[in-house]
Amino acid sequence: MKALFDTNVILDVLLCREPHAGLSAQAVAAVERKQVEGLLAATAITTLHYNASRTLGRDPARQAIAKLLGVFGVAPINQQVLQAALLLPFSDYEDAVLYEAARRSGAVAIVTRDRNGFTGGTLAVLSPEELLQTLGTLT
Repeated sequence: MKALFDTNVILDVLLCREPHAGLSAQAVAAVERKQVEGLLAATAITTLHYNASRTLGRDPARQAIAKLLGVFGVAPINQQVLQAALLLPFSDYEDAVLYEAARRSGAVAIVTRDRNGFTGGTLAVLSPEELLQTLGTLT
C-alpha cells in the first residue's frame, strides 16, 4: 500500500506530541519496516524542518529531516498539482494540494489525524490507528 502521510502525523513523532505520538510513531515504523510505501508531500518537508528546528534546534531538525528522507518517498508539488488542487471541493487549499500530490504519486490512502480536511476525495483517509489496524500491526 502506498500512502501519503500528513504533516500532523510526522510532527506528532518529531515533537513527541501526546497523546498522538505513540500511534503516529507506530505508523511511521510501518514505513520503516516497508509494510507501507510512505510518501511525504514536498511542501511538508520544509514545514517539518521549520517546526522541528524551532522546538528541537537546527542540527536535530536537519538530522530528523535526513532520516525522514531516507525512509519516505517525496510526492512532488508542481504547477499541475497546484492548479488541479484549486478545482478540488476541499475547504482547505493546503489539504487539497496534499491530496492531489498523493493522487498523482499513486497513493491509495492519506494517513492523517484531520479526516475532515480530506472530505470529498476518493482516496482512503486513515488515522494512524486505522492504518495499523489495516496492516494488522496495532499494538
